[in-house]
Amino acid sequence: MSTPRLAVREAVAHLDAPFSVLDLDSALANAGDMVRRAAGTPIRLATKSVRIRPLIRRLLTLDGIEGLLAYSLAEALWLADDGVCDDILVAYPSADRQLLHQLMCGDTYLRSITVMVDSVEHLDLIDAVVPPAERGDLRVCVDVDASLTVGPVHLGARRSPVHTVEQARALAEAIRDRDGFALVGLMAYEGQIAGTTDSSPLVAAVKKMSVRELAGRRAAVVAAVREAVGDLEFVNGGGTGSIESTTAEQAVTEIGAGSGVVGPALFDNYSSFHPLAAEWFVLPVVRRPAPGFVTVAGGGRIASGPPGADRVPVVDYPRGLSLTSTEGAGEVQTPLHGAVAAALELGDHVWFRHAKAGEQAEFTDSVLVVSDGDIIDEWPTYRGEGRIFT
Repeated sequence: MSTPRLAVREAVAHLDAPFSVLDLDSALANAGDMVRRAAGTPIRLATKSVRIRPLIRRLLTLDGIEGLLAYSLAEALWLADDGVCDDILVAYPSADRQLLHQLMCGDTYLRSITVMVDSVEHLDLIDAVVPPAERGDLRVCVDVDASLTVGPVHLGARRSPVHTVEQARALAEAIRDRDGFALVGLMAYEGQIAGTTDSSPLVAAVKKMSVRELAGRRAAVVAAVREAVGDLEFVNGGGTGSIESTTAEQAVTEIGAGSGVVGPALFDNYSSFHPLAAEWFVLPVVRRPAPGFVTVAGGGRIASGPPGADRVPVVDYPRGLSLTSTEGAGEVQTPLHGAVAAALELGDHVWFRHAKAGEQAEFTDSVLVVSDGDIIDEWPTYRGEGRIFT
């Protein structure tokens, strides 16, 4: 666990909570460390892990960060309209006909946005919206399933039905043989490696096994697809948690990552890297229900994924405060206990860190930006700009 730097705490000490804070210096240091870990392989910034447009713009100015990995087609269109980036890969397929129509009827969109497909059904859906004769070529990327399967055991995200070399080649050939499409890239996200904490020797061993299996299969997939359709602009893989192992694969040309910029609480449990905490939500003490307890207003920001202790927010400061086992992080109030509670007064700040990067932005309209010990700006989140993407 890390705590907010004293200079950051002092910069906002005079303010009444609740509010959210971004330590810009730590965020940029984290981004620089990600670039260093990538060892020359460009990082495509995962916007899902940021969701603050001014921060996305700032990160795109850094050497080693090139292009965006958006999580929604609507988000990609919005970012393209605003001129944030002209190289946006949408990480998930879209079945929104209105948005697909907007995409295919704009020449600028067709040049700057690449959509994800993993089946001929996706191609059929796209053609039904705007026939090939009525549009330019749509840039597409094939999503290859990167999960590890051992007999009936499946480890990893349930994403694409394209798992084998033969399946990838067949879909690539189907795209090649249809008008209106240009296959420009492959993506394979190894969530069972990048998104799994080093919680035990067994988990670490399984991750190593998955790294070896995926490296061989991904190389074979890339070779087969290139043989079928020619060169590709990019092969995307990885995540913040697997930068080193993914970069080691010659078949991969870019890393999709973003969570490491913020340094969420889940990353406290990784052994191979340790990002700085860079974003918090700060809540006020509003009750003293019993000796050794205080209660803060709000706090129920549970992360996505399977329910568990690693999905709840972490109290970063003051040290020594813990959630209670009976109430946890509540929607409108959160009781905390610990010896340090006796020293806290009504209105005092308690600093929390969300378990996963990006999701905290859905609970707040803005973040206070601190640099060199001063508040230098207040940046709107996607939510603060009226943009909630699903």
